[in-house]
Amino acid sequence: MASKDKPSSAKRVAVVGAGVSGLAAAYKLKSHGLNVMVFEADGRAGGKLSSISKDGLVWDEGANTMTESEMEVRCLIDDLGIREKQQFPISQNKRYIARNGVPVLIPSNPITLIKSNILSAQSKLQIILEPFLWKKSDSAKVSDANANESVGGFFQRHFGKEVVDYLIDPFVAGTSAGDPESLSMCYSFPELWDLEKRFGSIISGAIKSKLSAKNEKRGETNGSTEKKRRQRGSFSFIGGMQVLILGNFSIHRDNVVCVLSLVEIRNCRHSLMHWSEDWSLYCTSNRDKHSQDLSFDAVIMTAPLCSVKEMKITKGRSLFPLSFLPEISYLPLSVIITTFKKENVKRPLEGFGVLIPSKEQQNGLRTLGTLFSSMMFPDRAPNDLYLYTTFVGGSRNRELAKASTGELKQIVTADLRQLLGVEGEPTFLNHFFWSKAFPLYGHNYGSVLEGIEKMENSLPGFFYAGNHKGGLSVGKAIASGCKAADLVISYLENSSDDKMLKQGSSL
Repeated sequence: MASKDKPSSAKRVAVVGAGVSGLAAAYKLKSHGLNVMVFEADGRAGGKLSSISKDGLVWDEGANTMTESEMEVRCLIDDLGIREKQQFPISQNKRYIARNGVPVLIPSNPITLIKSNILSAQSKLQIILEPFLWKKSDSAKVSDANANESVGGFFQRHFGKEVVDYLIDPFVAGTSAGDPESLSMCYSFPELWDLEKRFGSIISGAIKSKLSAKNEKRGETNGSTEKKRRQRGSFSFIGGMQVLILGNFSIHRDNVVCVLSLVEIRNCRHSLMHWSEDWSLYCTSNRDKHSQDLSFDAVIMTAPLCSVKEMKITKGRSLFPLSFLPEISYLPLSVIITTFKKENVKRPLEGFGVLIPSKEQQNGLRTLGTLFSSMMFPDRAPNDLYLYTTFVGGSRNRELAKASTGELKQIVTADLRQLLGVEGEPTFLNHFFWSKAFPLYGHNYGSVLEGIEKMENSLPGFFYAGNHKGGLSVGKAIASGCKAADLVISYLENSSDDKMLKQGSSL
């Protein structure tokens, strides 16, 4: 238990949640010389990153890949020394959608899109004309008038309904388990939302932004260019995504407390004339089942907001009400791992995977999509097997996500039979259910962000990070944790300066 009588050699920070956001925040804080303790209720670090190795198979039950779009990701991979463990999928640009019940290769560039049969001539014409139909002069008015617009509405305005049905719908289902009409455009795709405000045309804006970014980076050396080229696209790690967690967790192993329950978080800020931390966490530990009352100078909270609402937080001697935090809709998801003998897959496809548009339910396809796991990473399965990762549920079919393993086995096998020509039963099957796989960035998500901001402003030294704030991807979660750590560092530095000024004025 931390002493309350004298200052410690380093400021103490509590990080609640040992998922990717919490561990990224903890790493940055510790690198800055702060004393960090991470609290986790699940008994394991990693959150939504969970890699399993069994009988020659390696699979992920959560996120399967990530990108290096965020600077924080690049820095973390380098600092952890795990770059040599990066694993890029074979033929990752070969991605498929189902159309009329069969897989169709998604064009990888505008030229092949126009030449392909994936869209009708009318939709292709609308894409070609989009830069001419959407002018910059009217863009700000359009964006303001459509502030509550759905993802589907936004893309339909620019590219037509067929693009929404067969490109946008499967994409958002595969990345967030959502659907185009339930998702808010300005919160789900803020970069594209901003492009419309700045340029009007999404295509013109994307081209101009890319050219501008290239001009800014012209001075980079050849070595940097090679490094950047190596980082393009989605990737995992040898052994699965949890390598990212294991590399980070090993640094914090002695500072992770597995708690049975976080009983109370107290904002107990006393006079700056006393050596006392601002926060106290009262919890019950899994290790010895004893209660602990630990003191800290700041707190980073990365638990889901639904869990935060259930916590007891006191400010001074009064209970701090959290009723202003809105209810959040979470999307359930079942992850089904299957293997089939190679001779029993009659139409195997090389590439990343296949996504299923909602409209394809009329053709008997009921899953959200399947990753070709052993095609992407051949070392994930024995040479005589194909390993597949299939997703079921999301906003498209919440109840189906909760179905039994037996029922899901039949559904997944039926879809793979239709798409890839599998015969017989899978030789291996694993089922993992996420009851709250993703928070839904719906039309009321502005109130969620406002609630987080109000909580942070009302509780000095309390900061929130995670996929409820800033994006759902692994990279966005890492960036969120790092940004929260930066805020803590700034807060503690300012608090120290204020304390010294008050002490000086009292002499």
